[in-house]
Amino acid sequence: MRILIVTQYFWPESFMINDVVKALVKQGHQVVVATGKPNYPEGNIFPGYQAGGVQRELFDEQTLVVRIPTWPRKHGGAKNLILNYLVFVLAGMFCLPWALRGLKFDAILVYAPSPITQTIPAILLKWIKRAPLALWVQDLWPESLQATGFVRNKKALAAVGYLVYWIYKGCDLLLAQSKAFIPPLNEYANRSKIRYQPNSFPEQSTDEPIDAPADLLDLLDKKFCVVFAGNLGQAQALDCVVDAAQLLKDHNDISIVLVGSGSRSEWLAEQKRSRGLHNLELPGRFPMQTMASIFGRAGALLVSLEDDPIFALTIPSKIQAYLAAGKPVLASLNGEGARVVLEAGAGLASSAGDSAGLSANILKVQAMSAKQREAMGQHARAYFLEHFETDSQATHLAETLSAMGAGNSLGAIS
Repeated sequence: MRILIVTQYFWPESFMINDVVKALVKQGHQVVVATGKPNYPEGNIFPGYQAGGVQRELFDEQTLVVRIPTWPRKHGGAKNLILNYLVFVLAGMFCLPWALRGLKFDAILVYAPSPITQTIPAILLKWIKRAPLALWVQDLWPESLQATGFVRNKKALAAVGYLVYWIYKGCDLLLAQSKAFIPPLNEYANRSKIRYQPNSFPEQSTDEPIDAPADLLDLLDKKFCVVFAGNLGQAQALDCVVDAAQLLKDHNDISIVLVGSGSRSEWLAEQKRSRGLHNLELPGRFPMQTMASIFGRAGALLVSLEDDPIFALTIPSKIQAYLAAGKPVLASLNGEGARVVLEAGAGLASSAGDSAGLSANILKVQAMSAKQREAMGQHARAYFLEHFETDSQATHLAETLSAMGAGNSLGAIS
């Protein structure tokens, strides 16, 4: 198939779609990616790129990447974020029809973490290229805007709801990253165009592994370390994690290690200082290639989300990475994410925001024998291979897109 993928986020930014593209190309599909200039998560345009102009390059030496002008997220704030979203839409509508001239596609796929507005240029391309359009929904709008506090005004949320309805109407297929997404999507779109397409994670990375810093590896080897990896933002319920660290202060052989960066990094550093949390480690962000060495030495891996109905519908993408690592998983969240961990037999779950429950589960996993923790890790790996491995999910995705393009019934592959 000839597939155009439209996404505001792509390599060298770390997103799951990078590995999906690699898998599709390996399976013989021709893929072109239309995206912006990389600037996530720090907010600055990456070295080697500039905000203005259209740029072309090859990803993994095979895939054409067309990059359009971008307003960088900078250091946050509503103004920069709105401009970041808006410029992608306008630049996509004005630049992509010309930049992609002469190219034909059998299907167009939008990979859509927030913002959902990145679908708008793809709707235009759908009509220009006469190719069916699928939207892979990673965040539910307007619900996620309300949950994060980005939009609170009821009239504004209603306006976003109308926009979402229009966007979904312009798509031929909606792919839900979680089965729990299906009912909310059905409020804005006909159920017949909604299909379940879980997020994935590569079983084996093609990138050369890199060891984490020696002092971090030494800590991981000497103590029972609970590792959280990823964005350190508002949605991750870090208050709960810090409170759990407070409850575990007297357990000198346990450390909670938060690997990553985000809007709450400075707050975390201040909490560590003011509370004297010697058991809370903030080593910073590292390349994805270091995660194997970090995960391999962790006693358990932590995923947490705020107590909000919208987050209960989501399977955080780090769950797939954790399951692939074959380590016990501690889930401090509600809904789908916790269900997956428990269904897999991969770890323990506590309610979102329950610091006492989280600290108790940390102590339970630490008290287990090495054989019991190894069994949890084996269950995690087995569940990952059955449900989330990238190559098999890319095959499923390609079959779905092909059926959409042929106008066939999608029931058999939903």
